[in-house]
Amino acid sequence: MGDKQGVAANGTSEAIVCYAPTMITTNGVWQGDNPLDYSLPLFILQLTLVVITTRLLVFILKPFRQPRVLSEILGGVILGPSVLGNVQFFAHTIFPLKSVMVLETMANVGLLYFLFLVGVEMDVSVIKRTGKKAFVIAVAGMILPFFTGLAFSFLMRKDSSSYAMNQGTFVLFLGVALSVTAFPVLARVLAELKLLNTELGKIAMSSALINDICAWILLCFAIALAENDSTSMASIWVILASAAFVFFCFYVVKPAISWIIRRTPEGETFSEFYICLVLTGVMISGFITDAIGTHSVFGAFVFGLIIPNGPLGVTLIEKLEDFVSGLLLPLFFAMSGLKTNIGAIRGANTWGLLVFVILLGSAGKVAGTVLVTTCYQMPIREGLALGLLMNTKGLIEMIILNVGKDQRVLDEESFAIMVIVAVVMTALVTPFVTAVYRPAKKFIPYKRRTIQRSKPDAELRVLVCVHTPRNVPTIINLLEVSYPTKRSPMCVYVLHLVELTGRASAMLIVHNTRKSGRPALNRTQAQSDHIINAFENYEQHTAFVSVQPLTAISPYSTMHEDICNLAEDKRVACIIIPFHKQQTVDGGMEATNPAFRLVNQNLLSNSPCSVGILVDRGLNATNRLATNQLGHHVAVLFFGGPDDREALAYAWRMSEHPGVALTVMRLNAAEDAAQPAIKQYGGDHNDPKNTVESQDKREKKMDENYINEFRTYNANDESVFYSERVVNNGEETVAAIRAMDINAYDLFVVGRGEGVISPLTAGLTDWSECPELGAIGDLLASSDFAATVSVLVIQQYVGAELQPETMISDDQDDQYFGLQLMNKRPSSTRQ
Repeated sequence: MGDKQGVAANGTSEAIVCYAPTMITTNGVWQGDNPLDYSLPLFILQLTLVVITTRLLVFILKPFRQPRVLSEILGGVILGPSVLGNVQFFAHTIFPLKSVMVLETMANVGLLYFLFLVGVEMDVSVIKRTGKKAFVIAVAGMILPFFTGLAFSFLMRKDSSSYAMNQGTFVLFLGVALSVTAFPVLARVLAELKLLNTELGKIAMSSALINDICAWILLCFAIALAENDSTSMASIWVILASAAFVFFCFYVVKPAISWIIRRTPEGETFSEFYICLVLTGVMISGFITDAIGTHSVFGAFVFGLIIPNGPLGVTLIEKLEDFVSGLLLPLFFAMSGLKTNIGAIRGANTWGLLVFVILLGSAGKVAGTVLVTTCYQMPIREGLALGLLMNTKGLIEMIILNVGKDQRVLDEESFAIMVIVAVVMTALVTPFVTAVYRPAKKFIPYKRRTIQRSKPDAELRVLVCVHTPRNVPTIINLLEVSYPTKRSPMCVYVLHLVELTGRASAMLIVHNTRKSGRPALNRTQAQSDHIINAFENYEQHTAFVSVQPLTAISPYSTMHEDICNLAEDKRVACIIIPFHKQQTVDGGMEATNPAFRLVNQNLLSNSPCSVGILVDRGLNATNRLATNQLGHHVAVLFFGGPDDREALAYAWRMSEHPGVALTVMRLNAAEDAAQPAIKQYGGDHNDPKNTVESQDKREKKMDENYINEFRTYNANDESVFYSERVVNNGEETVAAIRAMDINAYDLFVVGRGEGVISPLTAGLTDWSECPELGAIGDLLASSDFAATVSVLVIQQYVGAELQPETMISDDQDDQYFGLQLMNKRPSSTRQ
């Protein structure tokens, strides 16, 4: 057994390896055997080293928001001759030439199944739906980089005249490598940048999909030319056979797979026989395309494309993705790294050429994209960001380069240069896009993003967030007592909040509420189905309500961004989200997930509309009672300020439900008590109108007007009770609330009190466990204070009121509230 190296006639180095094929497993170190002389122990060590190296790089590069593929490529380069491979002991002991055959075989098996999964996840029907804009952007983004590859190929061949491959094939490989955009990598970059569901992200994904399909077609041509350069007819037969294979898969194999899906009853998982049949089909497809002269991964990719969207695709991804992408795929990048020798790039001229290729290749894609986006009147910043995103490289380029290296189209120097180009171009995408394009625009003030400012005869839009099915019953009952009517219907957006796992991409899924039942393939999907079914049932049995279920998959640290973006997009008036604690059997409250609290806190700080945090202690479903029956008793504690006015506005709407009784208790400060102070939210501090004193005066007047409006409208309503209490401090406030017999009520609606510093709550904040609920909300949420009543703590969106153009002067207050009173519903019966 040994390794021999020689030099071929064309000047390239070749290796001849001799080894004993029976040396697979060792007899053990006690027999004097070296485990590294045997293929299986050596392969296990190599695989472990590859996975550890790539995972370590993923951890290091994560703060820089780099895609995982970059870590895998760099991991391979580090293990190759560029870094650790320079150490003779490491190169000959850990990655000897005799192990290359086993590594290459396993790497290609992993690559085969990964490309199959990429095909499964890719929706070909999207190509039919993509507009002309995405198609033109994709083509423009390929043409200029392709010509860059053409120029680069001529420069590289000046010193490679002895190389056997013809110029045309060399040009084709470099052109395709520079012009391709990695569709899977781009999807993860967009998800990381929170652009996946933006208009920019949709255009980028559509263009990248078209680019990917074009790249596969060009790759087939390139392989056909590379393997059959001496016989032109052979190349034509390869292309025709590849086209016939695609036709056979789509028109013969795909209907057969659809038949398998139809044979599986709804709600049941696919049998092991069918799954094994599909997985075997991947290998057969790879064998066929390899036999006809195309790369085996092409067959696996096409076979993945014909898997219909639905339960079968999800099942395959669930079973394969972790093993393939986490364990086998890094082997492919390790093998690419073992072929990459940065030391082969010699001379200042060659390094200068490398920089030139990176700049020109990137600039070509950006220029082509910006030119098209300008024609479509897109903002220049969006065009630049789109061009930068289209520079994302990844697996497809590495496949092209490896095929070129194996077919001797690319020499060692060209291969190393192109690998560095791919790494640098991909690494620059995220920071450059972040600098050029900032989608986190400020929310435009809109006066009807609160319940108080909503028109009484218009649709009320509410976004409810759900973590688990346990949150559903009380939220549905809360929506029911919110009293949707023909004059003021409700549109409810139900957002299931799911934590982003290492496998998933951050995304927003819009569900079709009219779809037939489908099998739940994992716990998260089962929960989503349960939540969707509950709200769909509520919609079908309740008049004047429309429900749109969605699922947000993202990290808890940025989940509030998805919620805020959706609220902004749908222009909702209020967001309702569950409190992070849930009631236990003994009546106490315990935190279910500390991350839920982080979501709530971030949402309160960034929301574009009013927010309600629901402390769930149960709200019984007494919603379809007779008109003369009272099923729910709702209470409001009014101290003053925008949050309390918003709480009263919501409770006022509830009071018109024939099964709801409302009690409003206003707590006023005694004359000798320190008066409440309203924190100034913003504005010009030099303007007397915006001083703290004028703001306090304004808030008090708005409180008085709104309370008077409420009392006037409900003067003859026997189900509405209003009272006032005078208190001096926090202790008397607590006593006044206790005197209400709290547990006689089903729901308390209170304001968070943000910005209000009042002596009526003095001392309560010192013992507050959850400041996000405010002093009163935290008091009511305490299990020592109230054991059975649910609490809705509301924070009003004040942005619309504080803008100069929407500020209401003192002499306009009466006119405004009078107008609101005239617009209120004339009756309390369901219309």
